[in-house]
Parts: sequence; C-alpha cells; structure tokens
Amino acid sequence: MKLRDTPSACPSLWRCLPCPPAELRLDLVLASGQTFRWWESSPGAWTGVLAGRVWTLRQDRDHLWYTVYGEEEDGHPAEAAKLDGAELDQILRDYFQLDVGLTALYHTWGAADPLFRKVADDFPGVRVLRQDPVECLLSFICTSNNHISRITAMIERLCQAFGRRLCHLDAQPVHAFPSLSVLAGADAEARLRALGFGYRAKFVSGSARAIAEGLGAEGLHRLRAAPYAEARRVLCALPGVGAKVADCVCLMALDKAEAVPVDTHVWRIARQRYGAAVGGRSLTPRAHQEIGDFFRGLWGPRAGWAQAVLFCADLRKSREPAGSRGRDDSRGAGSP
Repeated sequence: MKLRDTPSACPSLWRCLPCPPAELRLDLVLASGQTFRWWESSPGAWTGVLAGRVWTLRQDRDHLWYTVYGEEEDGHPAEAAKLDGAELDQILRDYFQLDVGLTALYHTWGAADPLFRKVADDFPGVRVLRQDPVECLLSFICTSNNHISRITAMIERLCQAFGRRLCHLDAQPVHAFPSLSVLAGADAEARLRALGFGYRAKFVSGSARAIAEGLGAEGLHRLRAAPYAEARRVLCALPGVGAKVADCVCLMALDKAEAVPVDTHVWRIARQRYGAAVGGRSLTPRAHQEIGDFFRGLWGPRAGWAQAVLFCADLRKSREPAGSRGRDDSRGAGSP
C-alpha cells in the first residue's frame, strides 16, 4: 500500500488530537534514542510501529495527526478486527503520556534549575514515551557500546528476521517487534549473531528466555505497579541488564518517572556543570545511586523527564554527521 504522508491526500483516513508543539515535538522525541522503530518518512511525517500497528504521524500548530495502516495477508488487506477512533486516540495518548502537562513541568524545572532554563526554550515538547516493557527492555539491551543509527538498524534486522509482517509501505515490508517465545527459541542466539548482534545476542535471547520462563510478559507489565527500587532490582537480575539499562526501562516503560539513567556522560554533567559531589573516580553502583538522588533532589518526582530534555539538547548539539561511527548517543549507550 502507499504511504500516506499528509492528511490532505486522503482526509478520511486521518484523525487528530489537540496537542500543541509545546506539549510534544515529534522530531525531538522520536529521534532522541528513546525508541528505535520510527523514521521520518517524508519531511515532518514520522512512520513507525506501535501496538502491533503501523502509523504515520505529523503535527501542526495545534494538533497531532495520525493515520493507521491495515494489516496484510499474502499481500492483500487482512480482515483483522479494527479499532475504533476512540481506541486509537487512547493508544497515542498513552504512548506519549499526553495526560502529563509538560509546559507546567518545564516551568517547575526551570525555576529550580538555571541550567535547565537556559536550554529549555530551544527544546520544547520533549516528553518520555510509555513503551511496551518487553520491546523496551530487549531494545535497550542492544544499546550497550552503541549509537542510535546502528541500534536502529539492528532493531530493524531483528524485526525483519523474527517479527510478524504487518504490511508493505511503498513496497517495503514493515514488521512487528518479535514475541518473547520466538526470541527465547533454541536457535535465537545463533540467528542474532548471524545478524551482527555480537555479544548482545546471548543477552537478548537470554533475557527473553528468563522472562518467558519466569515472570512472563504479564509479570513484566505488573512492575509498573511495583516500587521503583523493586522494579530496578528485578530488571538487573536479567542477563545483560545493568543499572543504566534498568533505569531506561523503568523510565520509558514502567512508569518510574523518577528514574534517571546514568552513563559516563551524565556523570560528567553532574560533576562538571552542576558541581555535584557525587561518585568517585569511576561510575560505580554507588555513583549511579548518588547521581540519581542528586537529580531527583533538584528536579523532583519527574526527574527522569527533566533529564530527557537535557539529553535531547546535548544529543542535538553534539551529534556527529550521518554515517559517522564511534559516538555513544543512545540513552542506553555504554556498558549495560
């Protein structure tokens, strides 16, 4: 089927939600290392996979517009059950957490932190996504010692090799994120290595297997209701998951807005820009905790959201030219 990149081309297939850019900037949120399933399919239009469906999003001064593509079977439209408009609206509201008033939070963080206030005006609308916990976890396991463009390519290969095909857009297949059972299979690690995942292959397949044989996808979702410390502890027991990846998943999938993912870059920011007397000469578990506590004390209960704004600003200002390698620019970059 043909990509729909603007509502004017086929108005009956588009819907919209009231949402000004101060509350959401698609270009900042979808390309800042929180998720790896969206691409700018044409200027201002973002296409990706969410909740097992393929979407194209765009926005104007007052609205977030979206269109959803139907599934295909053997190259033809499938007779899958359709969601009504209200249900689709709710999927987007939940994913972007649009019930959280971002403008008021920016004001609060700026009042508490002059450094935040200095960059916030240039980076409005940066909010934290609420992602599927399984997809978020397994994706962020792939981010260790990596950068966004390479991670995105890895996740695309993962979905093509293991995921269900949803549709073709302009003759290009689009796939769902793989199921736990497929990634926990006996041959999954070998297949992931063949796809170029290297040492991450055993962590992706090992964590998928540990979840499938343990708490299950439902149990992982239930961590949304658990205290932050408990959710973090459970995640850190999984193969390939350290404090930073656990905090990314807590923040972006498990409703722990206070989680502050810490890598060496954030560690340097805390010490050099904020003069925080935290950590020693290396990024130890104690340093992770102290830095997180420092920013929670500064920014309050949604400290992870405030850090997402500064991370996005730093990423935009220092991102290397397309095609370059060597910069760790994802939220989970560095050691797991």
